[in-house]
Amino acid sequence: MALSISAPTSSPFLPAPRQVGRWSSSPSSAKPAVFSLRRPVVVARAAAGNAPSSPAGAVVTEFDVVSSFSEIVPDTVVFDDFEKFAPTAATVSSSLLLGIAGLPDTKFKSAIDTALVDGECNTMEKPGDRMSCYLTKALGNVGAELAHQVPGRVSTEIDARLAYNTQGIVQRVHELLQIYNEHDIPSERLLFKIPATWQGIEASRLLESEGTQTHLTFVYSFAQAAAAAQAGASVVQIFVGRIRDWAKNHSGDPEIDEALKKGEDAGLALVKKAYVYIHKNGYKTKLMAAAVRNKQDVFSLLGIDYIIAPLKILQSLDESVTYSDEKYGYVQRLTPSLDKMYNFSQEELVKWDQLSLAAAMGPAAEELLASGLEGYANQARRVEELFAKIWPPPNV
Repeated sequence: MALSISAPTSSPFLPAPRQVGRWSSSPSSAKPAVFSLRRPVVVARAAAGNAPSSPAGAVVTEFDVVSSFSEIVPDTVVFDDFEKFAPTAATVSSSLLLGIAGLPDTKFKSAIDTALVDGECNTMEKPGDRMSCYLTKALGNVGAELAHQVPGRVSTEIDARLAYNTQGIVQRVHELLQIYNEHDIPSERLLFKIPATWQGIEASRLLESEGTQTHLTFVYSFAQAAAAAQAGASVVQIFVGRIRDWAKNHSGDPEIDEALKKGEDAGLALVKKAYVYIHKNGYKTKLMAAAVRNKQDVFSLLGIDYIIAPLKILQSLDESVTYSDEKYGYVQRLTPSLDKMYNFSQEELVKWDQLSLAAAMGPAAEELLASGLEGYANQARRVEELFAKIWPPPNV
């Protein structure tokens, strides 16, 4: 069985034939961790936004060229491909737990079994509370095992059912921090993935003020991205392809309609606008593009902090040979200098609060956010239903 680990992922000093993307363990630098492609290729990496440093006329792959502008992060890595695509960081989620539960006995399966006999959880009278406790313990236990296996950071998904409960999110993160502490995993090795509702953004602000790094997901509007940056989120993730899909089948969203009138792709337009806003205002937030659907998306995003791309796109880039002085000169790359092209309105430069965020989010952001939350919540419920069936585990 192929078991997927989401791969938003640490130290740029790791010895690797090729560095694909890295989550830095430094609290002040939320960079993704390293994925190594197991072959001896030397990549000349230039600063993001600058031309590749390979000699003019040198033959390189498209992958080499794009990775000189942005950190490229594989979307998923499967256990079956550990030798070929060895992750150095990982994301722990409900879907990962479901996959682990279907595997033969492994250290990860044992981490789940240990969670299911946890004394604290067993004392809870309500079955629902008990299963939620097991879910939290299992996420922490599996995350700790992964942290012992990879040198980079482990990102832990926060239950989507808490998306509209600021204190609930903060409490859950604190519970997970305690579990990681019991396994001797320092907080700087951790990142917590939180839905970008207003309550999630507020939770990010509180957690970042404590020194806990957060990663806000399900960002589908400029208002969400700007509010997250103001809150001090370490990473903000925008889903380019999902926004494009919505735009193809719907209308009536002012933000998307404005981009389409300019002849722009709605998803790429949001990324560019958020990137300029973050850099123009000096926020520490790093911007990540996800739901990348093709190589042209990658070319259009060059210069952004991180690009999460499916393995099939990365393999295609890696198999395509080009010359370093050809093909890429015309690509518009995202750089801080783009701020000259944007004049943000007073409404966009406000100090965002719950009311202004709600007013600014159009139907696309509302629908896509709700859909994402429902999907993640369903995964969590599936895990709890599975735990209820197998509790207590036979092997502990």
